Amino acid sequence: MSPDKTEPVARSKGPKAKVALLVETSRSFGRELLNGIARYCRENGQWSFHISPGDYEHTVPLMKQWGGNGIIARIPNSKIAKRILEADLPTVAIGLTDEQLQPDSPLHGLSEVSSDAVKVSRLAADHLLDRQFTRFAYVGSSDRGWSSRRETAFVEHLGKKGYEPWVYSPPKSARARAWENEQGTLAKWIARLPTPVGLFSCDDDRGREVLEACALAGLRVPEDIAVIGVDNDEVFCDLSDPPLSSVALDVESAGYHAAALLDGLMSGRIKKSRIIRVEPKGVVTRRSTDIVAVEDEDVAAALQIIHRDLARDVTAEMVIQEVAVSRRNLEKRFREVLGRTILEEIQRVRLGHAKRLLLSTGYPVGRIAKLAGFGSIGYFIQFFQKRVGTTPARFRQNSQGS
Repeated sequence: MSPDKTEPVARSKGPKAKVALLVETSRSFGRELLNGIARYCRENGQWSFHISPGDYEHTVPLMKQWGGNGIIARIPNSKIAKRILEADLPTVAIGLTDEQLQPDSPLHGLSEVSSDAVKVSRLAADHLLDRQFTRFAYVGSSDRGWSSRRETAFVEHLGKKGYEPWVYSPPKSARARAWENEQGTLAKWIARLPTPVGLFSCDDDRGREVLEACALAGLRVPEDIAVIGVDNDEVFCDLSDPPLSSVALDVESAGYHAAALLDGLMSGRIKKSRIIRVEPKGVVTRRSTDIVAVEDEDVAAALQIIHRDLARDVTAEMVIQEVAVSRRNLEKRFREVLGRTILEEIQRVRLGHAKRLLLSTGYPVGRIAKLAGFGSIGYFIQFFQKRVGTTPARFRQNSQGS
């Protein structure tokens, strides 16, 4: 299988294709995937859907009776895998496990929607590195193939920079992994980590559990442990305590391309299986990583001022005045600790915030310029183009079209 961006299929008029969607809708990943599938159908001809958020065992055996033509599904266990294979219909799988991807697995030949583990993990690692952490940890889930791939990518990326992250090993038995039993185990492991530490959790669900374990261990987030997840389920992240930073994924685009791929498989135009990659859009920063881990107290105070209110038009002079040290002294220590000046750090933080707003909101460019602390839209566009190589509008358009 090879990564692919599948183009829409030119369909001739005829009966609607009947497609089963075996996708959980309790989290934003599934809902956004369905949004992308729906968008493809609006643009390229309607399908008739059978939607099953959870009752897969009941749905799959009825596919042939229903007269189904194709399936887009997560395959959580061998029983569901067997029934999907018995249906013998064009299928696009969602996030196959490492075991299911093995050459001897009957699912090995299926097309798949899969996140880019390397890009996701690098974004998370770089986010923590930008906050000056020098200690790192990873907490994953033992029953998710993408979790182990994210772990590997996170460890390898930080290893190249001279760091060796601590990696949590989940309990082996299903009973011990039940959250009411595992919570204490994870809390004890977290309590043994040296602080401050930047922790990457495999997804937002696991991130919420990490936050609960931190509270049980009596550790402060983000002062002792900064935590970042994946998926950016906005409601879920905002309701976490504290709100959880997360890597946002372009799931809707992946759903669109998955639908185009299934259309091609059903029509016979596409003969071989392909991979649709879910690309990361960027990190949405919330309270769980809203800190800079710097031992120099004055530099740390200055960084907190810069990060505290990103919409405020902060200047180097304002930072120096609030910290109450000489400009020469603070600039020297900034260069020693961060390798850049106070102004360069202000500009870097503003630009990063502007990028996140462009990717995660539909706000007009003028409002983003204001929210990111740029004085005017004209200056913002000029500065952005000089640093990024394109305008804010094109940056957003290119990211949404990837």
